[in-house]
Amino acid sequence: MTRIFTAILFLFLFGVRAVFAQQDAGVWVQVEAQPSLREAQERAQVYANALPDVNGFRLNSGWYAIVIGPYLRSDAEQVLRVYRAEGQIPADSYIAFSSSLGQQFWPVGANILNRGVVTPPVENTPQPEPSISGLTPEPSDETRSQALQSERLLTAQERRDLQTALQAAGFYNATIDGAFGQGTRRSMGDWQRFNGFDATGVLTTAQRKALMEDYNAPLISVGMERYSDPQAGIDLDLPLGVVGFDRYEAPFAHFNSTNDLNAQVLLISQEGDKATLRALYEVMQSLEIVPLGGPRELRGDRFTLEGRGNGIVSYTEAALSDGRIKGFTLVWPEGDEARRARVLAAIKASFRTNDAVLDAGAGADAEQGIDLVSGLQVRKPRLSRSGFFTDANGTVLTVSEAANSCSRITLDGDQELQVAWSDADLGVAVLRPSRSLAPISIAEFSADNPRIQSEVAVSGFSYQGALGAPTLTFGQISDVRGLNGEDGVKRLALAAQPGDAGGPVFDDAGQVVGMLLPAPSDGRTLPASVSLAATVERLNTVLEKAGVSGQSSQSTAEISPNELSRRANGMTVLVHCWD
Repeated sequence: MTRIFTAILFLFLFGVRAVFAQQDAGVWVQVEAQPSLREAQERAQVYANALPDVNGFRLNSGWYAIVIGPYLRSDAEQVLRVYRAEGQIPADSYIAFSSSLGQQFWPVGANILNRGVVTPPVENTPQPEPSISGLTPEPSDETRSQALQSERLLTAQERRDLQTALQAAGFYNATIDGAFGQGTRRSMGDWQRFNGFDATGVLTTAQRKALMEDYNAPLISVGMERYSDPQAGIDLDLPLGVVGFDRYEAPFAHFNSTNDLNAQVLLISQEGDKATLRALYEVMQSLEIVPLGGPRELRGDRFTLEGRGNGIVSYTEAALSDGRIKGFTLVWPEGDEARRARVLAAIKASFRTNDAVLDAGAGADAEQGIDLVSGLQVRKPRLSRSGFFTDANGTVLTVSEAANSCSRITLDGDQELQVAWSDADLGVAVLRPSRSLAPISIAEFSADNPRIQSEVAVSGFSYQGALGAPTLTFGQISDVRGLNGEDGVKRLALAAQPGDAGGPVFDDAGQVVGMLLPAPSDGRTLPASVSLAATVERLNTVLEKAGVSGQSSQSTAEISPNELSRRANGMTVLVHCWD
């Protein structure tokens, strides 16, 4: 059955290659890397005997990568899933990009990327049919007794590393303790048997080297190296093959992507206390590089943040010690989870700090912007509209478009809201806060129908929050019906902005006489001075269906512009819809 499925997949990939030729993608599935050209060519031949599209390239590290492709990104991910599931390629195979590949060594004489050919060529010799998931069988380099003797020289960490590598390869599922008992011996024997060696249960020096090289191939592919930053006071291993230092902007040292993998690293270094740590925790969650999805925790003197979405996975951790906050952020593309996990584990294990702290003024001359924090883009909502409080618990009336297809709805202060009721025909939604709020003021609805030509004002965030507070836009009531004469909607002679939609419409007594609706979405374009508003009667009906009672006004006396502005500011809110 597997052979039949592979044959079908081969035909599918043949078509994929044609698509690639037209669109010039550069995505591969890397299955192995070998330190020598001869070993790499031998392994490439083994894979080529069973799989299509096998190629080999020299890496910048000097190793030789065996890859399958090239494909479009989505096709490469499908190939990776299928071949992994079938056991045709190792479990730690991953997505690679053309930018990381150099001269070609396989097929011999080929030069797909026009980057030259590895010389001198090594003559191919016919190979037996070993399992392509393992290593080429070869005579044991040591006897069992000699292997045991060399094994006794291993440090405790080296012994644990071997167990970890066996676990990653799928042969060991017990405790990583460095003790080579029956379970570890059985795992070693299984690994030897799978890779065509004599199953002695004791790895020889060469076999240990091969196991660890296979395990570390993902780290080698991204150039993991020790990095020391004396200004930040941090030492750690970083994937310097795919990121490079760019600049300091306190409290961050920025490492940006150097190829099309689009990875990113931040080192965090600043003086502070628990309040500073909490502020950093909140700021990090507002950044584009920390998507909304994912676990996060602030506990005592440390925090962790994981964000998943929008094509990336990010992980941040920071800790407070002796008045210094140190940490890091790793941003990695989605779809490369196996390699990301290895890189993240290596960074965590190697992270060390000293007393130095990044100068708080570092990067002060960098580009400034209200949507930037220390050079990082603040995450922006998909859409922002106005709304207003209708009861003492903080229930909000707004337009439906501010709540449609949102993964999360918030007020400007980051309070989360849930849709309590939505009237799609009218275009109005009732939002209930996740926790009760305490509005400064709430809407007092007029009991009287406003008259044509009466003065009104709309309170709204005309520029979707750019000004930080709502503004008042003045106009008149042109008609007490909609454009087609329908009830429940009135027409205003008022020039509103898109962000004003959802804002309350006031009369000169400060009573709410309606809610501004968005411009029609049916292809019609209104003049700039024409707006539409939902009537109080329709708004009260929507509130009743959501289980909310609107408050009626008790006064009809005209109020001052200052008093109107005070009421509007205390009542009007900015509603954010997030992807």
